[in-house]
Amino acid sequence: MRNALKIGFIMDPLEELNPADDTSFSILMECQRRGYRVFYIHLKDLLVFGGTAMAELQEIRVGPSFEVSYPGRKEIRPLSWLDVVFNRKEPPFNLDYIYATYILSLTGGKTFLINDPQGIRGANEKLYALHFPEITPETCVSKDPIRLKSFLKEVGGEMVVKPLNERGGHGVLYLRQGDKNTRAMLEVSTQNGREFIVAQRYLPESRQGDKRILLLDGEPLGAFLRLPPEEDFRANMHVGGKAVRADITDIDRSICAVLSDRLRRDGLYFVGIDIIGNKVTEINVTSPAGIPEINAFNHCRLEEKVVDFLEKKVWERQNEISLQA
Repeated sequence: MRNALKIGFIMDPLEELNPADDTSFSILMECQRRGYRVFYIHLKDLLVFGGTAMAELQEIRVGPSFEVSYPGRKEIRPLSWLDVVFNRKEPPFNLDYIYATYILSLTGGKTFLINDPQGIRGANEKLYALHFPEITPETCVSKDPIRLKSFLKEVGGEMVVKPLNERGGHGVLYLRQGDKNTRAMLEVSTQNGREFIVAQRYLPESRQGDKRILLLDGEPLGAFLRLPPEEDFRANMHVGGKAVRADITDIDRSICAVLSDRLRRDGLYFVGIDIIGNKVTEINVTSPAGIPEINAFNHCRLEEKVVDFLEKKVWERQNEISLQA
């Protein structure tokens, strides 16, 4: 009989989350349902001692009404004591986040890291899609307002600009040629030429919605559509976007097929891609969301497939180690 797994979740402060509508909690509760021990880790709980990645672990349990309890005291343990470390820390992807990925890279042993810290570090969510130019809109990355204004003209007079380390639509702007505020907005976005931003050709299909597809091990897991509010071009849920049901189409599957090998090679096993029309605008690798929404629309439990995958990877690693012994 296989032992109950010990699974650590690196997450934002629990009091900042809505457990009933949070992908991390969906996965966490499925682990708990299977009798596994679940531990909460905040970035500040990570440490290295003697070359060993460690963390101050707090075991948690979530009740049927999403109440969180804490059986036992915090304990400092090597991360290799855990079977899985699931990094679900939200952006901003700042230096603190980057340093955490270096610590996680020291874990070693049988522990399965999802997503791989080196893969996360190399996959900025606004830039990683540029490895696949055949499925992305025309894009310019620059900190030069004049260069960006020239790009606006080159793509037909409409574009969207985004900061490289934010989420939820924060700092995303729609710019149109001829608007007298354009140069000022580019100066603000680039911090007067000090910060890189990404500019993409505006896709008019965005009025019909922005599709989020979750991928597990390179394969599409589920999808939903985010519709922008009337007064905004952004469809992010944080700014008032509305979630509606969506199917995974043949075009979506072909897009996922383009991405799958690279995602697996980089250890990016659980990701979310954002598609407008037939173009990928972002690839979310830090804390992709959407399981509760997709479950509600399709009367399914996608978290079961995610935990099935975790089990598979853990058993594979344990078998490899036993064969090497």
